[in-house]
Amino acid sequence: MMTASPEDTVATTRASKQNSSIRFTVGKVDAGMTILLTEDHHLIEFPSLLLPKGVTAGSIVNISDEILDQFGKNPPRTPVLCVKALTQSTCILEWDPLVLNQASLRSLDVYKNGVKQGHPISSPFHNTQYKLSGLEIDHEFSFYIEIKTSAGTLRSNEVKARTHTLENLTGTNICFGAFESEAALEECKRLVQEIGGQWSERVGIETTHLLCHVQGGDNYEAALQQSIPIVKPEWLKACVEHKKLQGALPYYLTQPSGNGISGNADSPRA
Repeated sequence: MMTASPEDTVATTRASKQNSSIRFTVGKVDAGMTILLTEDHHLIEFPSLLLPKGVTAGSIVNISDEILDQFGKNPPRTPVLCVKALTQSTCILEWDPLVLNQASLRSLDVYKNGVKQGHPISSPFHNTQYKLSGLEIDHEFSFYIEIKTSAGTLRSNEVKARTHTLENLTGTNICFGAFESEAALEECKRLVQEIGGQWSERVGIETTHLLCHVQGGDNYEAALQQSIPIVKPEWLKACVEHKKLQGALPYYLTQPSGNGISGNADSPRA
């Protein structure tokens, strides 16, 4: 359906009742999009990977209407990125569901201050969030994501975010494990509201600490697997009393060992 002509320099058009093919002069060629020139000197962007092999600037290509309608007029959409949550040392990014139309996704990468972070995101159609840890306290960062598709490479909007100071507890997101009494649990929920934080029923990507009196339960196991600090309610009370984030280590329900529990970057070490 697409062929490259060797020596042609003039654009021509031919049509039939069933299908039509338009001849273009190839302009600029890059890894993502190619600029094509029509006979009436209009510029059209076309996915480079859909062109015949060996095409260079000055080549002539025939592109059928079917290919142009299917691929050329519905390119992938530029991804949209936002900041979902911030703490003293973490940032959770979230992007809108990817719309690739006829293109296929090759990879999605996260960039911090222009530097690619780790490996490409796995299952980016389902995993639309990414958590960065170990960030400096009270420091501004810039982020964007880049997707590589069969139709080229697209970069999202750039977002800026400043991590919280120790006195800013609004990023605290508490999940609860097993408590000795319902009254103690309700008191902790009240304290979370007092510091401007949030609490949730289940451990998730935004969870910063798990509060409980005793071990056990689904949330406890999830916190272990995700290396989320598991602390006694006294940690939250200390944060309220001192009006700033307290180190989690002195308040651990059990002292960390080689079982996967570790200090979290959200909690400064005492």
